[in-house]
Amino acid sequence: MVTIILLLSCDFWAVKNVTGRLMVGLRWWNHIDEDGKSHWVFESRKATSQDNKTVSEAESRIFWLGLIACPVLWVIFAFSALFSFRVKWLAVVIMGVVLQGANLYGYIRCKVGSRKNLTSMATSYLGKQFLRQSTGSDQTS
Repeated sequence: MVTIILLLSCDFWAVKNVTGRLMVGLRWWNHIDEDGKSHWVFESRKATSQDNKTVSEAESRIFWLGLIACPVLWVIFAFSALFSFRVKWLAVVIMGVVLQGANLYGYIRCKVGSRKNLTSMATSYLGKQFLRQSTGSDQTS
């Protein structure tokens, strides 16, 4: 049991701090300010023309497939342990569900947050272009 929980913790750390940043350009963490308030930070890598490390579609699909499949597998293990009355393994399974679920939740928040940022940037850009066109046409008339 202890070995499985230690391996789960190592997997959580590796996916959260290394794999997600390198394979899909996403990362998340918790920051506590001077007042003691907890702030969750969700980031996505900005795509620049100078960025040589592009995220490949295959790596991204493998990452998301593993990230979604693992919590599903742990939930199946949870039902299996619960219905077969193996309560001693329920602690390990709950740790697996919590750690894998936390990674899935964090990366979904990163992905959704980056889409919101892109949407707001696009809306802002289109609004500025419309304003420039409308003010530019008023000056020529």
